[in-house]
Amino acid sequence: MTPRLILASTSPRRRDLLGQLGVTPHRVAAPDIDETPRPGELPRAYAVRMACEKAEAVTLDPGEVALSGDTVVAAGRRILPRAADEAEVAECLKLLSGRRHRVLTAVATRTQDGTIRHRLSESIVAFAPLSAQRIAAYAAAGEGVGKAGGYAIQGEAGAFVRWMSGSYSGIVGLPLHETRALLVATGVITDG
Repeated sequence: MTPRLILASTSPRRRDLLGQLGVTPHRVAAPDIDETPRPGELPRAYAVRMACEKAEAVTLDPGEVALSGDTVVAAGRRILPRAADEAEVAECLKLLSGRRHRVLTAVATRTQDGTIRHRLSESIVAFAPLSAQRIAAYAAAGEGVGKAGGYAIQGEAGAFVRWMSGSYSGIVGLPLHETRALLVATGVITDG
């Protein structure tokens, strides 16, 4: 019997991206964990830890597999926040304006027996220089609130990108290549 997928994320973008793999979650569960970075924790380690902890935080019934993800925007070794408000969106964009940054998205699965598997997607994004007016207008529109690094590449912020290298779906929030590999490994989808 094919395992039923439990998406440990309330992100509509992750549900949409799963749909590109032909997968619809059996149910969605919101993991309740502390997402505070540990002192000195580097962005890669933080993204993987968050994805794994989210997968561990959901209750599984027999025949279910949890899938979780976490996206981190990093400027050097600095982990940018998931912007809580307009002011934080503006602060993130001021920092990212005219420079490169990394977007790290970790995905993790947990099976009923407690086995956790994870993968990490790392992309590089370069923003064009942004004027104070452009930053203020984007922040006021609200699109970046609740987003890692204060922006959503699939929205208006896509126009800020001078170039990128890596996984577009990973920047949006669920790297399809890595996710598919995990779903094949857990039997949720067949490799055919």
